[in-house]
Amino acid sequence: MVKISFVAKGSPAEKAGLLAHDNIISVNGNPINDGLDYYFYTTDRRLVIEAEREGKPFTLKLSKGEYEPFGAEFDSYLITKQKRCRNNCVFCFIDQNPKGMRESIYFKDDDERLSFLHGNYVTLTNLTDDDIARIIKMHISPVNVSVHTMNPNLRCSMMGNRFAGKCLDYLTQLSEHGIAINAQLVLCPGINDGEELVYSMEQLYKLKSLQSVSAVPVGLTAHREGLPKLRLFTAEEAAAVIKTIDEFTKLPLEEKGVRMFYASDEFYLTAGIPIPPEDEYDGYPQLENGVGMLRCHREEFLWALEDAAASEMSEKILPQKVYVATGQAAYGHICELCAKATDAFPQLECRVFGVENKFFGNTVTVSGLITGGDLVEALKSAGCCDRLVIPCNMLRSEGDLFLDGVSLDEAAESLGYPISVAEKDGASLLYNLLGISEEDMI
Repeated sequence: MVKISFVAKGSPAEKAGLLAHDNIISVNGNPINDGLDYYFYTTDRRLVIEAEREGKPFTLKLSKGEYEPFGAEFDSYLITKQKRCRNNCVFCFIDQNPKGMRESIYFKDDDERLSFLHGNYVTLTNLTDDDIARIIKMHISPVNVSVHTMNPNLRCSMMGNRFAGKCLDYLTQLSEHGIAINAQLVLCPGINDGEELVYSMEQLYKLKSLQSVSAVPVGLTAHREGLPKLRLFTAEEAAAVIKTIDEFTKLPLEEKGVRMFYASDEFYLTAGIPIPPEDEYDGYPQLENGVGMLRCHREEFLWALEDAAASEMSEKILPQKVYVATGQAAYGHICELCAKATDAFPQLECRVFGVENKFFGNTVTVSGLITGGDLVEALKSAGCCDRLVIPCNMLRSEGDLFLDGVSLDEAAESLGYPISVAEKDGASLLYNLLGISEEDMI
């Protein structure tokens, strides 16, 4: 049963007589427990609604257009509370957060509904047989799964959950019913790499509906007091992971025409191996896990640069001095792109800063975990510029706050110059360097 917070004007829900604060109990005999139930079962043309008003049940029958929105709205899309993670993973990044951050940062979600709605990765450990049956019935696909290892005993150990191994059976069940699966393996050196990695890839490849698998290295901060002892990959170990995956991908490449298994950019950066060409990423199915992100970003930047240099825009760019801040991992990548931009636009002066992460520790080198405090600290003695360009992943989704609670405006005020935020794509970086918008290129 779910409570309505608002009824859209002119909607089927309003015409049927539903009001705010009414409860919807079922639709066409199907119990409504959350947002997925509601949105799935109200797509039909003919609806029988069992509802409740001030404790009194009543029934409504109505017709509407197929897939026409029903019009009842709720406090949140999920309606019910977000599901918490039940695991105690040895590598959990949230456990490594320092104290004193925003409360929401410490929340561990593990909600299969967010896998479908937003692409979140889930472990399957808090799902029941009924949950799996609902995924199959609604054909919620794809499902993104944090697998980590296909060795049941090792998975229980790594995830601190005695049911974690048994939950792997759900993968087979989902696959047999045509639910597409994307998998993630967080690799810890000496634990689930090497032969364990080969075994995991072999078992995952047996899943008929498997779409893609990413391997990402464990991330470690300076705040691991009382946590299991783990270490980062060495350059040699990272190269070995890449070689292991490359060898295995020969099989799906031959049989299916795609590689399916991919090492994240971090492995290449750690190993000192060049990022693969674009055609080896098969359309970037694991981009959000950092697989091919640098290659995709570079190609987008170069396409936009070619267009901008060939347009009349080149004559309109004023002389300007621009700073760019990024994480230390992407420093070389951003330096290369900025050099290409200044070659094409000599009136542009760029300086790139690879910000040291003092908040989480210098083992954390990605831009998405740079705080406002560390950003200001890194640039406060650099002198003035026309603007600073930062990537959007330094800020929360609303685009206003860094992880340490420092606002974008506060950082700009501390530095004494404006801060421009580039979106994820490479073209946005170029436009922010040049001080133009995408509309200027149309």
